[in-house]
This record gives sequence, structure tokens and C-alpha cells, in this order.
Amino acid sequence: MKLPRRKFLHLAAGAASLPALPCIAPAEAYPTRPVRIIVGFPPGGTADIVARLAGQILSERLGQPFVVENRPGAGGTVADQAAVSAPHDGYTLVLGGLNQAINVTLYDKLSFIRDLAPVAGMIRTPLAMEVNPAFPAKTVPEFIAYAKANPGKISMGTAGSGSAVSIFGELFKAMAAVDLVAVHYRGVGPLLPDLMAGRVEVAFIPVAQAVGYVQSGQLRPLGVTSTTRIDLLRDVPTINEFLPGYEGAASVGIVGPANTPAEVIAILNKEVNAAVADPTFKASLAKFGAEPFASSPAEFKKFIADETEKWGKIIRAAGIKAE
Repeated sequence: MKLPRRKFLHLAAGAASLPALPCIAPAEAYPTRPVRIIVGFPPGGTADIVARLAGQILSERLGQPFVVENRPGAGGTVADQAAVSAPHDGYTLVLGGLNQAINVTLYDKLSFIRDLAPVAGMIRTPLAMEVNPAFPAKTVPEFIAYAKANPGKISMGTAGSGSAVSIFGELFKAMAAVDLVAVHYRGVGPLLPDLMAGRVEVAFIPVAQAVGYVQSGQLRPLGVTSTTRIDLLRDVPTINEFLPGYEGAASVGIVGPANTPAEVIAILNKEVNAAVADPTFKASLAKFGAEPFASSPAEFKKFIADETEKWGKIIRAAGIKAE
């Protein structure tokens, strides 16, 4: 049967428009199945806690499970590689921020980092400069004076070469012009007992992991790494008060593979920002001294670039190498 020319052209035009539909529909419906958030660190740490808090809120808002998957190793690069290797469809995300900014300089061959696309910031949390209560110095100026009088005799514990705990300490060493001997551990967990026992004298510990020991009197905080004091340790000054310009915070946000559809990134950015503003999320952050860090994808990308430049200088100057 022959179709009239006008009807044929009408049907042909409609058929020609069909290939565009699959590109539009997934973004409009996203997500239609569970989403993975890969965390490059073990369960129980700040990054893991933040991912689970945000994941629960995102699940409620978007109607699909946001499942946290821990893939620790190599400062988060194992998780990054897993995300890059997954389909670029918005169903595999990875926690990122400071660790990626550090790793660009720390590791010689991380070409896949460029295959990640920042989606949204979530939190920034300071670290605290901690000593054993028996340590002679009770303030940052006293510590600096004691360190200058005892060069090379004070050990500084880290959570591994190139960790935030390590580079925040290296920034302090450079700005205070003191000689501290770095002792590397495989994470904050193994470091804490030795710090409390005085086997290492000082360490820069995430507030969330230190506050309980501070409250029990097992650690003494000398200063926090943020530029303003925090409510959780309201009597503890900032290091910046004694070393103007000193600042550092562990940032955490959501990152996806490059080429994730722009519409999906826009949806995720909107919903992550809403999760960060959620009263339950903010109240949970306050318990470990963190603050919300909402951003657009472009703002989060610039933030990571700025952090890469800042900490890259410290890593190169200190000659830090990945373990």
C-alpha cells in the first residue's frame, strides 16, 4: 500500500527524531536504579561517615538507593580508578577532594585523574595539632620554641607519607621553621595509640577522630588548622593565630567519571547541595567539627585545582613520596 507523500514525510520526520529520545530520557528519569558511591578509605573514617550520611539523604530525595562501597588503597587512587573504569552514566560516583589534589603531585603516573569530573563539594573539616598531655609545650608558641631548642629530636606521627596528616604537618614545619622527624603509620588508627603513649610527640589528627581523646584527657590540642575556631573545640586557638597564613582543611565532595551527561551532573549537584543543607546532615557534621561546603561543579573544580597547586608546592619542597 502506498502512503500519501505528506503522510510519509510526517512519519519520516517523527522517526528521525527518535534517536534523540534515549539521550534525553535517562537524564529526566535519573536515577532509575541504585547508584554506587565509592569511598577510597576504610569504613568508620570521616569520608565514609559523610558518604553514608549523604547517601541516605540522596536515597530519600531521589527514590533510589545510594550504596557506599569502600575500596581503600593508595591514598584513594584505587577508588578513583574504579570510578573511571565504570560506565560514564552517573551510576558510579567516587568521593573526592583533597585526596585527589594531593595525589596529582604525589604519584608520578595518574593520567586517569583527568578523567574525573567534579560534581559537588560536601564538607570541609579541620585537623587539630595534638600532643601527649605529658609533652612540655602547652601552646603553639611554646611548641615552636621547644622544637627550635631540640632540632631533629621531636617525632611527628603521620597517617602515611602524603596523607593530609602528613602534609599539614609539613606545612607547619615549613612555616614555623622547625625540624620534626616524620614517622609514618598506615592510617590514623595505628598512629593514635603511639601518640597517646608518647612514642611520637605530635601529630595533626582529624578533629572527628581526636575529639573523644581530647575530652577524655588523653590528648592535648594545641591548635586547629582552620582559620577560625570551631565550636567543638571552642577553647582551642587556630594555628593561624600564631603562624599567619597557615590553613588547611580536609575537603570531601562527589566526583564522577568525565563525560558523565551534563544533565545528570546538574541533577546530582542540585541534590547533593540540598543534602548538605539538610538540618540532619548539618547537625551530624557539627559532631565532628566539619562545616558544609556546597558548590557548583565549576566551583568545586576550581577548588580542587587551587588545592592541587597549594599542596603540590609543599609535597615537592618536602620531597614527599608515595609509600
